[in-house]
Amino acid sequence: MPKQGISPSSAGIWVRQQSVFTPAGGAALVIALIILIRSLMARNAYEILLSSAILIFLLAFGIAGAWKSRQLKELEPGWKPPPLMTANAMEETLVTGLGHLGYPVPLFFRLHFIVRGRFYPAGSISGNPVSAETSVPRGEDTARLELNFPMSGIFHGEGYCRLKDIFGLFSFSCGILMRKTLTIRSAPCLGANFYINTQSGAEDRRNKSSSDEERYYMREYAPGDRFRDINWKSSEKIDTLITRISPDNQEKINRINIYFRNYGPVSSKVSLEALWLLDRAKARLSRFLRSVINEQASCIFQVKFAQGSMEIKNDGDLEVFLDELSGIPFSPPVNESISHTWALGEIYVFSTACDIGLPAFLIACKQGSVSLFLTQPAMKGEKSPNTETISIRDFPANGCIPSPLWLYRDRIKRLNVSDSRPEINYAGTRL
Repeated sequence: MPKQGISPSSAGIWVRQQSVFTPAGGAALVIALIILIRSLMARNAYEILLSSAILIFLLAFGIAGAWKSRQLKELEPGWKPPPLMTANAMEETLVTGLGHLGYPVPLFFRLHFIVRGRFYPAGSISGNPVSAETSVPRGEDTARLELNFPMSGIFHGEGYCRLKDIFGLFSFSCGILMRKTLTIRSAPCLGANFYINTQSGAEDRRNKSSSDEERYYMREYAPGDRFRDINWKSSEKIDTLITRISPDNQEKINRINIYFRNYGPVSSKVSLEALWLLDRAKARLSRFLRSVINEQASCIFQVKFAQGSMEIKNDGDLEVFLDELSGIPFSPPVNESISHTWALGEIYVFSTACDIGLPAFLIACKQGSVSLFLTQPAMKGEKSPNTETISIRDFPANGCIPSPLWLYRDRIKRLNVSDSRPEINYAGTRL
């Protein structure tokens, strides 16, 4: 998973900040100069007039744009992406604070907001260049930017403003450069919500405090409490009715053990199919967590993955974990042993066909009960209602340049897990 944002080279920053001609503008300037030189040598009055008019036009536009961009040097736009970005959600990003600082934009010019950076699909090592742009309608101080991603991952990007003419000849830098890191969650997966019987994982938890046991088992009187449970001595001291609570009261807590096996290829040449399998496994885990936490009021998830583990007790913990899950990459396969506590209980395993160590792991868990949720590659021509597909064309359609290596990678073979009864979903790719 990438840990830092983009750090453009000093040369790239200089070119972006100093260059004022677009490719079309540069070509127009070169052509006008060539025509002028040739016309002067040939003493062609018509060509001299034509080239001079083009150069005067370019000079006037250049002066107007440069003057205005200096006035907008302190412009600080508000780049406000949605608080929870989801793949394929087609949500628009709001850009505010483009009121031009009280200075009107010159005629034939528009203010543009541009976002560029790199997107790391499913937390992969190699990022894909991303570019998105929007223009501010004349007289408005806000704009909407379409910034969408075809799958989950992490985006490190920069947002900045450019003042451009409507003919596409000039582009002037203005405003303050902003850097952001965005977490994109997986799009919802196919299928119904999960319903499980968590009683097998229930454990007793006594509401007991060793430091102040007597106070811990008392609370303020509430209508419906028995009068004989009132502690009159304590009530007189604090002038409030206090009710005794039996120390034998216990609360059932359902502890659910989940293993997210994100093992697979680790290199800059990971295929789109492998990344899509990992993304769909993340989507199924997200649906599982949300479904169960909505049905079970008292449950604790112990989620283990290759890079660590996390305990989820409430909705807040769940949101934190889902953000972290979006950027969890593949981890190289390892020979691991499962703890004795987990081996004897019930485990919910989420994995992909890239996990070559999964069959051995299932054998190690044979003493306990394992519910396997496996994402397998879809075979060519095979049709299944549980198949989800991503297209390479979805990337350029969203302003993201796909890796050329995605066109030539070998297909992933399905895993044979006949010893268990897995719940299988299929994920495929296409051009």
